[in-house]
Amino acid sequence: MACFSPLGAARAALLSGIAATALTGCAGGVGSAPQLPSASFVANQEGPGEEYIIGPLDELQIFVWRNPELGGKVQVRPDGRITTPLITDMPAVGKTPTMLQQDIKLQLSQYITDPIVSVIVTSFQSTFSQQVRVVGATEKPASIPYRANMTVLDAMIAVGGLGEYAAGNKARLVRYDKGSGKQHEYGLRLNDLIKRGDVKANVRLQPGDVIIIPESMF
Repeated sequence: MACFSPLGAARAALLSGIAATALTGCAGGVGSAPQLPSASFVANQEGPGEEYIIGPLDELQIFVWRNPELGGKVQVRPDGRITTPLITDMPAVGKTPTMLQQDIKLQLSQYITDPIVSVIVTSFQSTFSQQVRVVGATEKPASIPYRANMTVLDAMIAVGGLGEYAAGNKARLVRYDKGSGKQHEYGLRLNDLIKRGDVKANVRLQPGDVIIIPESMF
């Protein structure tokens, strides 16, 4: 009858754990990345989100309640400013719509009591930080202006879907975290989403996201 020392038993347990970890890694695929939660479908006519940063040449619709003559459609000039009735050369670039409407409200309060202002971005020429970029094995790699509640499916429709040799389930989403200053990668299952209709593979995007689609090796 064979006897094992406590040290020998510990080594055996360690080797067993390493083997189990290796098998788990093989099952999940080499270099597998964490997955993002699924996204629900939304109306595709939605515009930029609340955190959208206004840029040069963006078109804005400004509403002033009970004073429509003080609003209207304006385009942000290349110098980053806008002009509306009673307001001249107000800086707009670098602000969110909410920030700009507060600035307009402050200026108009010199002329009317408690103005109620809203600002909507109707057409946008966003910077890279406000775009979603899709590169790699797709029909037409592109940078797409981000809009509220945008999903991976929206982005793939915009670029014409996967290329003939795309390894869709090996695609990666690269996202920069402003809070930590670090870049994170997440796995995407584009084959499951596009070719098999698996809605759970559809995930929500954020401004600045990059989708990288590799080609299949065979």
